Amino acid sequence: MIQTPYYIVYEDRLRKNLSLIKHVSEEADVKIIMAFKANALWKTFPIIAEYVDSSTASSLNEMQLSLDCLGKDVHAYCPVYTESSFPEFLKGSSHITFNSLNQFNRFYPQVKEYNGKHPDNTVSCGLRVNPHCSVIETDIYNPCVPGSRFGVNAKDLPEKLPEGLEGFHFHALCESSSYDLEKVLEALKSEFGHWLPQLKWLNMGGGHLMTRKDYNVDHLIFLLKNLHKEYPNLKLIMEPGSAFTWQTGDLVTEVLDVVEDAGIKTAIIDASFACHMPDCLEMPYKPAIAESIDENDSDGLSYRLGGNSCLSGDFVGDWKFKSPLKSGDRLTLLDMNHYTTVKTNMFNGIQHPSIWFKPIEGDPILLRKFTYEDYKSRMD
Repeated sequence: MIQTPYYIVYEDRLRKNLSLIKHVSEEADVKIIMAFKANALWKTFPIIAEYVDSSTASSLNEMQLSLDCLGKDVHAYCPVYTESSFPEFLKGSSHITFNSLNQFNRFYPQVKEYNGKHPDNTVSCGLRVNPHCSVIETDIYNPCVPGSRFGVNAKDLPEKLPEGLEGFHFHALCESSSYDLEKVLEALKSEFGHWLPQLKWLNMGGGHLMTRKDYNVDHLIFLLKNLHKEYPNLKLIMEPGSAFTWQTGDLVTEVLDVVEDAGIKTAIIDASFACHMPDCLEMPYKPAIAESIDENDSDGLSYRLGGNSCLSGDFVGDWKFKSPLKSGDRLTLLDMNHYTTVKTNMFNGIQHPSIWFKPIEGDPILLRKFTYEDYKSRMD
């Protein structure tokens, strides 16, 4: 039996998602690239590369990880580039999107010079735009919230786009539906349609949760085909994050103790929400637990789950269970691959869970076990 806590990723579930993503790409003639901000588990990249070999990067580390482990087609976007980082992005990216005209004007001369020296390996420049269409309820994940620092407003663009600006990029979704995308596209065309015929490509960002069970894939393909008809000059690009690894992995924990105060029973586990599942506190949301029962079951026993850090707010609840929880019980927190594994931290010096991979055939394979040296080296 594997020692808890541990993440486990399932090959069959991963391939199911990747097959659907490839289907959409081929049917709708859209380039779908992988967002490393949702998954950087590079030991699974050989499988992903069978379906998708392009990525989006928002840091030099993400760019280099793609170049080393996934593919050479890197689409870079950063809220700001620096004089020291930009030359590196220029050498490793196929597309670079700027967050403002100021950033584009500052760095485009370097792109122009680079492209002149490398005519067979040119870099295409884009500009992030803000369609001002909010379809996300949680502000922390809403790029179009009033006062957003992301993207250019239509009123700030000249009638004729600057030399070298070949694409627009927008990102306004988060685990959203095709109908949400439809609303955003209408807003985009309303505010920025005037400029779309001047461009070569349109990057529709992330948040397209096409692998979710209730997602209408046919409607998505319909939308994209119509967009091609309306703007045949545009190459379409999407960069979903969660969709690649949605429901492909779990976090298995063990109950270490049960405490009670003010009538609330808390099962303290050997993992931490703050360290290992930070989205549960940031968003916030309550993950599903395989061993729990329906929360409306009147016969169920209610428990809060508490993490093993000293942060007072390191807890989430409540769930119901058929039987009383006790030390040694294992709990499987579902869908803990996307975003979770890339956001872990070592607050309190708490060790990361080990990472395992379950191939379609055979026993689980250990991908990584963390040690004290991993904690110490963060401060080297």
